[in-house]
Amino acid sequence: MRRRGPGARGVARGALAWAVPAVVSLVAAPAARAADAASPAYPAGFGSFQANCAVCHGPAGAGLPALAPPLLSYPARYAASVEGRRQLALTVLYGMVGDITVDDKHYNFQMPEFARLDDATLAATLNFVVFDLDHAPADVKPLTTEEIAAERAHAVDGAAVREHRKSVVPGGP
Repeated sequence: MRRRGPGARGVARGALAWAVPAVVSLVAAPAARAADAASPAYPAGFGSFQANCAVCHGPAGAGLPALAPPLLSYPARYAASVEGRRQLALTVLYGMVGDITVDDKHYNFQMPEFARLDDATLAATLNFVVFDLDHAPADVKPLTTEEIAAERAHAVDGAAVREHRKSVVPGGP
């Protein structure tokens, strides 16, 4: 039997040994930068966001082109109105399906529902988005577990969530 020396296979392993940590560091770097920027006011929400939302919306909520919209321009506005607060709760509970426009960019996606998470976790996650990512003004009240529970009591599907969004975003999906 012929014994192989360090050839192409050894080189490939060496390249792979270098490439895997490099890729992992590139993927982890934005999350680390987002976490290092400042201590979040809603740390439980930060953890839930990173575990459930960052894969599509990005670790800092900037969105991913052609996949999911940014969360840096409208959640704070939504949190300032009754129907907007309902929209936020409905969206995390039941997801959303279909075409929407955010910041003049078109998205056609299916956001998953997160009704499996408890009301306190969903409220903390929304508050992280509204206050830590979108920097809502001081006069906006944090979302409560009671608001999440109220929407949980009236289950809808992702298409109905998108339809409700029209009452919050006049003239558009």
